[in-house]
Amino acid sequence: MKTIFLTGFMGAGKTTIGQLLAKKLNCSVIDTDEYIEQQEQLTISDIFNAKGEEYFRGVETAVLAALGPEDGIITTGGGMIMREDNRRLMKQIGQVVFLEADLSVIFARLAEDASRPLIQNKEKEEVQQLYDHRLPLYRETADITVQTANQTPEQAAEEIIRRLKLMEIGNTNTVQ
Repeated sequence: MKTIFLTGFMGAGKTTIGQLLAKKLNCSVIDTDEYIEQQEQLTISDIFNAKGEEYFRGVETAVLAALGPEDGIITTGGGMIMREDNRRLMKQIGQVVFLEADLSVIFARLAEDASRPLIQNKEKEEVQQLYDHRLPLYRETADITVQTANQTPEQAAEEIIRRLKLMEIGNTNTVQ
């Protein structure tokens, strides 16, 4: 099994769906944000406040390279796709699944979440700009795009499995 990377904007369902996928596929799941918090001994918000976003993005790249081809699921932070090196590494190492949700759904999901440094104290227009900036990068990097707004996490996980199997069948039928 190739590594499966789950990407998407904060609140799209990466962590929840990643855990479900790992159970269904009987494999491990690594959340890059949790991994970074353990390595740095700081929360993501504290890293942003103390060391800045650029430092954090560098740590993300180092973690992605260190994890390498993992047999399992890797859930990424929402900004992992900001660096071209990260997009290239994910494509080389595994299959990238973009979990897409409309911004209105994301706002509803994150209404009470104080752990998101890039949306704390921001106006909706600022978050919209961030979303609009990242959206083409998510789409360009994805092997599969799954809408999560109108599905339960369980349904989204099942759709990912079905589509990954279809991709696998398509690759085995390709004459080289």
